[in-house]
Amino acid sequence: MTDDILNEAAVAAAWDRDAALWTEEVRAGFDFYRELYTLPAFLDFMPSIAGQQVIDLGCGEGTNTRRFAQRGGMMTGIDLSREMIQRARQKEAEEPLGIAYEVGSFNELSPFADEQFDCALSTMALMDSPNFPSAMRAACRVLKPGGILCFSILRPCFITPALQWLTNEEGAYQGLLVGRYFEEAPFAERWRFGRRPATAKLVAYDEPFEVPRFPRTLSGYVNAITETGFRIVKMEEPRPSEKLAREHAWLNRWYQHAPLVLFISAVKA
Repeated sequence: MTDDILNEAAVAAAWDRDAALWTEEVRAGFDFYRELYTLPAFLDFMPSIAGQQVIDLGCGEGTNTRRFAQRGGMMTGIDLSREMIQRARQKEAEEPLGIAYEVGSFNELSPFADEQFDCALSTMALMDSPNFPSAMRAACRVLKPGGILCFSILRPCFITPALQWLTNEEGAYQGLLVGRYFEEAPFAERWRFGRRPATAKLVAYDEPFEVPRFPRTLSGYVNAITETGFRIVKMEEPRPSEKLAREHAWLNRWYQHAPLVLFISAVKA
């Protein structure tokens, strides 16, 4: 990924590149943070969507969109990546849930009419937008009065460009070191699902994901929401359950020391 990371076309190209392997690993259940921790917590946090028109902002290959549809939402998903949307549509054709998928930017939502949706959901996607305020304006436009915006992002005060875990001589986690919080320069992060079973056989190429990151301050997020016409009604910093913390050291560190994610729910005035 080059210096044109601020361009949405570059972001789309990055996710197009990752789409095959991402889809394979996510659908195999190798995103253990999502499966065990962040998505169950979000499902508990989000409002009831049964019978409502709902848009999923940054839907990717559609795994979470399908889980929302199973809760009764009449779902539409949008994502920049044509490769991701192609895989989402293929899954919908194989196992129909009535989901419509569109290729496009959630910073514009140009395929959709004003006040078309009752609810907008987004899981771990809005943090990867080069223009979060535009995403908030677009979401506000397509929501009906009283419509709900509910999303999850990495916790901006703790997931910073200088994040580092502190351990003692025995390797036990003692705390989290964060730094460069006020730096908002975008960067590309290369990573993998680190707990994928070593025996897993992959059809797609086995290279790290290259994911665009756009650091923002907490105030930057909150002000962009409230200045657009939303009223924040609830925030949550979910911890892994005590049971999960006992079973998994990599979750226990988030249980003991810092929140990994931030959930925000807001209502259109």
